[in-house]
Amino acid sequence: MPLADGLRLPVNGLDYAILALYFVVVLGIGFAARRSVRTSLDFFLSGRSLPAWVTGLAFVAANLGATEILGMAANGAQYGAYTVHWYWIGAIPAMVFLGLVMMPFYYGSKVRSVPEFLLHRFGPSSHLLSSVIFAVSSVLIAGVNLYAMAIVLQALLGWPQWVAIVVAGFFVLAYITLGGLSSAIYNEVLQFFVILAALIPLTVVGLKRVGGWHGLSHSLTASHGDNFLSAWGGTGIGHPNPLGANWLTIVLGLGFVMSFGYWTTNFAEVQRALSAKNLSAARRTPLIAAFPKMFIPMVVVVPGLIALVMEPSLGKAGGDLSYNDAIPVLMRDLLPNGVLGIAVTGLLAAFMAGMAANVSSFNTVFTNDIWAAYVKRGREDAYYLRTGRVVTAVGVVIGMGTAVIASSFSNIMNYLQTLFSFFNVPLFCVFIIGMFWKRATAAAGFWGLLSGTVAAMVNYFWFYKQGVIGIPSDQGANFVSSIVAFVVGAAVMLVVSLCTAPKPAASLAGLVYGTASPGMAEPAAEGDDAWYRRPALLGWGAVVLAAACYVPFSL
Repeated sequence: MPLADGLRLPVNGLDYAILALYFVVVLGIGFAARRSVRTSLDFFLSGRSLPAWVTGLAFVAANLGATEILGMAANGAQYGAYTVHWYWIGAIPAMVFLGLVMMPFYYGSKVRSVPEFLLHRFGPSSHLLSSVIFAVSSVLIAGVNLYAMAIVLQALLGWPQWVAIVVAGFFVLAYITLGGLSSAIYNEVLQFFVILAALIPLTVVGLKRVGGWHGLSHSLTASHGDNFLSAWGGTGIGHPNPLGANWLTIVLGLGFVMSFGYWTTNFAEVQRALSAKNLSAARRTPLIAAFPKMFIPMVVVVPGLIALVMEPSLGKAGGDLSYNDAIPVLMRDLLPNGVLGIAVTGLLAAFMAGMAANVSSFNTVFTNDIWAAYVKRGREDAYYLRTGRVVTAVGVVIGMGTAVIASSFSNIMNYLQTLFSFFNVPLFCVFIIGMFWKRATAAAGFWGLLSGTVAAMVNYFWFYKQGVIGIPSDQGANFVSSIVAFVVGAAVMLVVSLCTAPKPAASLAGLVYGTASPGMAEPAAEGDDAWYRRPALLGWGAVVLAAACYVPFSL
């Protein structure tokens, strides 16, 4: 949704100098990374050479796009503490599951992408279908980041939308084309710290302005009721609430199918773990990322709450300010020049991180899983390296076009969640069943993926949009669509598997739980056996800490 008029920031030469310095550093990282790109594996997966702390920060930064920053701040202002579910139950358990259970299969099988794993497990039909689905969803999501960035820069800096889209698209294209995934990942590490440098001062100054946490909670409880700062209050079955979801749909729709569908199969995230230097580092990538991820609400959701106190007209019918304006309002009213430049740079860094993650995953899937597998087979490695660079440019251009599609939706976060329910949840269904059930057949993988995708679309566009069933909100509809996609896909896989012949057991080594491949038996590198690097300790520690985060919002 376009931001309100009157949000133009009083930027000066110092702020623009900070922004220009950031662009110079971004391109410098691209040129530096170019020296390490000699093969297609270097370009698409950084030669599988990066340390866990780098891939872990890139993992969380790739998800911390400005659509999440603006969208989750808006959700915080609109829904209050309910928004924390997207982090503590809607991210951490799935990230831990990816690190502990699924990464040994991904990394041990030496695949270059998530769809390639389906090629080994189910065969070419599921592989091609998943590759096409993922390529489409990647450019759609890249367009979301470009559109969101354009409307923000237009409102805050006065840049025309097309100028913002072209400028950001050019820099993303430049540094990915130069240095491939290594350039994207090292820039994401930089962007992670730039984003925090923008959000932490905003949160601290904002809390001071509203009287600290006590003053904030007192004001919001008085104006919105006791449940507004309670994560679970009012979510009983049959009890209406602003989110339009009860505890069951939150746990099953968001906490299981949508969350696991996104975090365990979305190649824009998994690609960062696949670039790690060994299996131990790959497993620790999402586990390391889980710790900063669980504290992101403190600098994203809390500013949304602060904005609601400072601007009581936020989101009111007939008012000038929508919930999407929460972060820009705080930037305008709280930050002095210099710090303001850092904040603008942080937002732009977040947009570019989100777009780069999807573009880098798009070029990998299109080149390796579509072009090299079905169009131009058996060419020399240099050919696929050149193709990857060309496809990167194509992906950026298509992303500029799909930004127009994103502009037709009134809520960007709802649009993203809709895409996840369409594409990621059916893919997760096929993955999880295929990974834990040897009897699942090649035909079942294809028809399960196709039927789950179609079922989610039918539920959303027919049952919800046409009013056939009553669902009170887009977010509630997305939770239901996710459940429908998973149930239909699983049922179809069960029936088809029982009617068709499975693959020989010998061909499933390292692809099904309970079997192993040589890559999964990789010995621990020196230092990786230290107690503080053990995946189980990191994973369960993250789960316990995420559960503890609920305590202040459940009393």
